[in-house]
Amino acid sequence: IVESNPDNTFNLEIFEQLCEEVGDRLKMVSLSQVGNLDGISIPIKKIAKITHQYDALIAVDGAQSTPHMRVDVQDLDIDFISFSIHKMCGPSGMGGLWGRYELLDSLRSIQSGGQTVETSHYDSIKWAAPPSKFEGGLGNFAGMIASGKAIDYLSKLDMNTVHEHEIKLNKIITNKIKHLDAIEIIGPEDASHRGGICSILMGDLPSHDIAILLDEAAGVMVRSGQHCVHSWFNARGHVNGSLRASAYFYNTEEDANLFADTFTEAVEAFG
Repeated sequence: IVESNPDNTFNLEIFEQLCEEVGDRLKMVSLSQVGNLDGISIPIKKIAKITHQYDALIAVDGAQSTPHMRVDVQDLDIDFISFSIHKMCGPSGMGGLWGRYELLDSLRSIQSGGQTVETSHYDSIKWAAPPSKFEGGLGNFAGMIASGKAIDYLSKLDMNTVHEHEIKLNKIITNKIKHLDAIEIIGPEDASHRGGICSILMGDLPSHDIAILLDEAAGVMVRSGQHCVHSWFNARGHVNGSLRASAYFYNTEEDANLFADTFTEAVEAFG
């Protein structure tokens, strides 16, 4: 586990030190390209270069990056990347895995089933070529078609423009709420380092109740809780979790102002 900097950004120096300590025992580095808690981007290309110096592999969680920025696996020089379709305007229960072909070909499927084997005998199996050997059984064809449509739609967008738009909305939110004494924004104050994510520590304020109030009062949907990173919160004593506002290409400046104004009223009311 690589400890982050005080502002939650990635500490490349500590990562290099850990790699030196582990040496040739290092087999794989696994990390997210963008944090779902704070929106901070990780320097994947630099990390991949260091990782490969030890003949190790790098696997990237791209669930939070793929829908929001241009991701070039060749340029990043990574070995694997996985992502969720539901964060790409597609259906739930669907996702994708990209990997270098020779690595995928060398892996064994965790389950067998229809289309995963080329042929079999009572004492041996010849696996099918990737990706078939990883897709056993009857596929979710409706989900596949819907996923393709979602990807086609996003592919028509300029992802650099999407990313810049999200940052602009985040700056509006940040500038309007950062003065509140009862809260603390996770990560750097400069929203350009947090993409479209603004996660807010609520102190003693009830994040779940405020999330419900935002919905009922203004139709604003946010996420409250520990955002699948319970260990991060528990290690820092933030048992109440946080409230997270996430901007996307379909959100407007009006949306950002509505959230910030309603949130401010809620915090002041509870405070």
